[in-house]
Amino acid sequence: MNKVQSAQEAVSQIKSGMTIGIGGWGPRRKPMALIRELLRSDVQDLTLVSYGGADVGMLCAAGKVRKVVYAFVSLDFIPLEPYFRLARQQGDIEVMELDEGLMLLGLRAAAWRLPYIPTAIGLGTDVIRHCPDLKVIDSPYDDKEWLAMPALNLDVSLLHVDRADARGVCQIKGPDLYMDDWFARAANSTLVSCEELVETDYFHAGDEARYVFWERAQTQAVVPIAGGAHPSSCNPEYGFDVNHFKAYAASVKEGGFDAYRSRFLSGTDEQDYQQAVGGLEAIQALPLPVY
Repeated sequence: MNKVQSAQEAVSQIKSGMTIGIGGWGPRRKPMALIRELLRSDVQDLTLVSYGGADVGMLCAAGKVRKVVYAFVSLDFIPLEPYFRLARQQGDIEVMELDEGLMLLGLRAAAWRLPYIPTAIGLGTDVIRHCPDLKVIDSPYDDKEWLAMPALNLDVSLLHVDRADARGVCQIKGPDLYMDDWFARAANSTLVSCEELVETDYFHAGDEARYVFWERAQTQAVVPIAGGAHPSSCNPEYGFDVNHFKAYAASVKEGGFDAYRSRFLSGTDEQDYQQAVGGLEAIQALPLPVY
């Protein structure tokens, strides 16, 4: 089965009111080309589940978000994602703020088709007070209490990977796949953009199959877009674009998101966007961050 689609074809499967999981981590390997395509659409009233970065901020700035379920929304060197921060300060969105572990358990519960997973994480903290959807339950085996982390069931997940074939086999060779495998399994449909579309035989050579982390049946669409994570990084292909993120953050006080959109998102497709940021070669030349 050939799952290769254009970004427009893939994103057309997303409807208003859906719950969307977004892979990656802060400014790292975000499916930004798919996010930009979503920005071009009429979709709105979304619930986002994300270890967030500019993906969350841009969708909030565009007025497409009703609720965000998150562990953080950050650009790392810019600690608070500026447009997400603005949306929260203005009361434009609902939020469910969790820690990283609870988010993971929510994704696992959805992947395993469980209503919840019991955990000690969060007990005795203000997480419960600020998240009324979280319930404390009694153990049926002893006198202990547990927090019941509900499943974060996703209609669609958006992911970006290094390589994929037309059948939906996806490869991530960076130092961390983050929680992308759980996002894929927690969703009814997973839409993946990739740096490179390869033949299936590629995964038969050497140890290439070691870097495949979820079953191809989980992937419903493959969108080949080199540079598609920009301005986030796609290690080992390229780093994140510090100067672009600085300009993005500065736009909050210098014309707002409309100014950013006019400068970088006024074109009709991803090729126009890449030309606006200096071209694919400039993206691929971005140095990897050193920690």
